[in-house]
Amino acid sequence: MNNDVRYFTGIDREEAQRVLSSAQLKAARALLGWDQRRLSEAAGVSLPTVRRMESSNHNVRGNVDTLVKVVEALERGGVELIAEGAASAGGGRGVRLKA
Repeated sequence: MNNDVRYFTGIDREEAQRVLSSAQLKAARALLGWDQRRLSEAAGVSLPTVRRMESSNHNVRGNVDTLVKVVEALERGGVELIAEGAASAGGGRGVRLKA
């Protein structure tokens, strides 16, 4: 497993827990046409874990290694997660399909 979180513009693992919102997670999954079960299988985490992550009030909470697995699965699927403050046409957080 890749322990870097380069997909969040070079932030460290400690910050990784604060950069992904539950709304981003749901949007990324929707862009891919994945249900929660498909994401859990792609990430190698349990379905209840994905459900718990998506039910967070704002930022996804949980084990950093689990978060990394989920983000990597989404990126392998073809989405780019945009951290707050990262360059994007619309500003703010978001999710976009990779070119």
